[in-house]
Amino acid sequence: MRLLRLRLENFRNYVRLDEPLPSGAVLLIGNNAQGKTNLLEAIYYFATLTSFRARSERELLNFDALGHGYPVVGRLVAEFQREGERSPHQMEVRLILDTNGDGERLRREALVDGVRQKRLADALGMFNAVLFLPDMLTVVTGAPEGRRRYLDMVLSQAEPNYAARLAEYRQVLAQRNALLKRLGEQGGDESRLDFWDARVAQLGAALMVARGKALDELSKRARRAHWALTREQENLHLRYRPAYSPGDGEARLLNADEARLVARLAPETLAAELHRALVRRRREEIARGVTTLGPHRDDFRFLEGQRDLGMYGSRGQVRTAMLALKMAEMAWLQARTGFRPVLLLDEILAELDARRRDDLQAHLAQSEQVFLTTTDHALFRPTFLAHSQVWRLRDGVVFPET
Repeated sequence: MRLLRLRLENFRNYVRLDEPLPSGAVLLIGNNAQGKTNLLEAIYYFATLTSFRARSERELLNFDALGHGYPVVGRLVAEFQREGERSPHQMEVRLILDTNGDGERLRREALVDGVRQKRLADALGMFNAVLFLPDMLTVVTGAPEGRRRYLDMVLSQAEPNYAARLAEYRQVLAQRNALLKRLGEQGGDESRLDFWDARVAQLGAALMVARGKALDELSKRARRAHWALTREQENLHLRYRPAYSPGDGEARLLNADEARLVARLAPETLAAELHRALVRRRREEIARGVTTLGPHRDDFRFLEGQRDLGMYGSRGQVRTAMLALKMAEMAWLQARTGFRPVLLLDEILAELDARRRDDLQAHLAQSEQVFLTTTDHALFRPTFLAHSQVWRLRDGVVFPET
């Protein structure tokens, strides 16, 4: 997959950008706060239709444009070519901030090849990208919510209907939690939970099976990548920790065989088991006013041997583990979709030693298209720079170098 052209209007610090994009490596050079990471964020938005950085979509709109009155419209347009297809595609995303009498309201629209999509999620899967940001190290070291979000964003690019199923699960979960709270405060007929129990179990089981399968496949690929990055010194494993484990029902870290069992389960089988567990736990959940079983409490961990890198890994080990996961993500997305994703790397070399920098650059030289940011081009080998397109960035303006 190759991005041919990128157009931005009122996105972050870009008032207007319209640039053709070359294949191979594009090196984005500039001081901090000039728009390097914002450019990567814009490209990744076409793959996930969400931001890994922003707390709300409003933050994506250009700050100066927000002071000119309503409506404020941000536009992102990508022209891209997928392997094996004769004609390029175009995706456009509009972020429209307006008022509705009660305050601001932001709505999003997505168009694919000029056709407006009924649901935003219908545009997912058209464009694929893999993003590495320094902040993503918290996927290894941070709270389970960050790991769930990462996995959901990857799955949404490759698994048909995953994003729609996840959105429905969240809605159903909110309804069940509201009913649990009412029953706990006011009492009432517990059988009113029957419908919501069944829906949580059905949707939750489908999400868990998809996550289990993805983690099993990502773990195999990440282990090979990590083995190469550490010069055959360290073994990396990804271990799934579902909030409900088939069989015993405990929330625990699964070994490789148990994880494969979850991945191979029929969703209907897991749904029936999860439904029975929800019914058994009703009294406890009514007292707590919250659903305690389901994929909204899932987790997965990074292990080197028996050591949890999220707890005991050095910063260098954590960074290498995340790099290995990103390389695995590249291979997994290509295997699932048939298209090589665009690679987006933010300050990737800053904390790697010289040996690992050289190894990574040798790997990146084989990429179809990769965008890298840096404040110091001296980190890159002259041979890598000689075959790269260099862009200088200053205050949201791009200056391509020949």
